[in-house]
Amino acid sequence: MPKDNATELSKFMSYVLRHSPESIGIVLDSEGWVSISSLIEAAVLSGRAFTEEAIRQVVETSEKKRFTISDDGLRIRAAQGHTTTSVAIEHVEKVPPAELFHGTATRFLSSIRERGLVPGQRHHVHLTVDREIARQTGSRHGEPVVLVVQAASMSQQGHRFYIADNGVWLVDAVPPDFLS
Repeated sequence: MPKDNATELSKFMSYVLRHSPESIGIVLDSEGWVSISSLIEAAVLSGRAFTEEAIRQVVETSEKKRFTISDDGLRIRAAQGHTTTSVAIEHVEKVPPAELFHGTATRFLSSIRERGLVPGQRHHVHLTVDREIARQTGSRHGEPVVLVVQAASMSQQGHRFYIADNGVWLVDAVPPDFLS
């Protein structure tokens, strides 16, 4: 599949599986799963045609690993980043490393210094172990800045961390005192 087509399909799947399944008439279960065949059928009815092979190629070649295919190979879900209230994935709770990183744009710094990191419309704040990935994420929104999250200290004070299927670290919020 040409890269442009894969990117377009990935964006479409992100929109549908993270934010608006109803836009094509599908319903996700509480863990975010939908059958691959239902996704394809609903997409065709909404004017987008793609194959199961194309979906699998997007899942397998995506650097960000945004999607997970079930162990039986029949269902798909977004790994994290949901804004739809119908999904409440029970991510695996884990003890985080000493530091994690969050990429943002410099224009958001004053708000972050006041309020810390908040999930906005998403269910969690997204963090990474990789400073470069954080920088790339921040650059999507403007001049990037990488914030260091004192994750081990947060965990010791009772904040719960989770890890998504794709290795992204999740937390409900990061108070400003734990950021540098």
